[in-house]
Amino acid sequence: MFISNAYAQTTTAAADPGLMGNLTTFAPLLIMFVVMYFLMIRPQQKRQKEAKAMMDALAKGDEVVTAGGILGRVTKVAETYVTLEIATNTELVVQKNAVTTLLPKGTLKSL
Repeated sequence: MFISNAYAQTTTAAADPGLMGNLTTFAPLLIMFVVMYFLMIRPQQKRQKEAKAMMDALAKGDEVVTAGGILGRVTKVAETYVTLEIATNTELVVQKNAVTTLLPKGTLKSL
């Protein structure tokens, strides 16, 4: 009897957050996807494009390093395979995508 009942008041702003309320709710999620795109996805696509261009440009006489760390000189180039001369009269056939690095000319002689 000494204390009266308290009822919550409703306002239109609290009941309907509107467009800005929805935007601020999803803004962190959108920002995270944009940051991931520029920090992870885009550089990876660029690296893949450069690797494909390098594989397409392989020619006889190029000096390369394979994914396994084998150094050799390209002696034959097929559509999906490359033949490497790793020593005198020793040739090795590898897939093109196993070639990771194209070395400057004369690198093998200096080793």
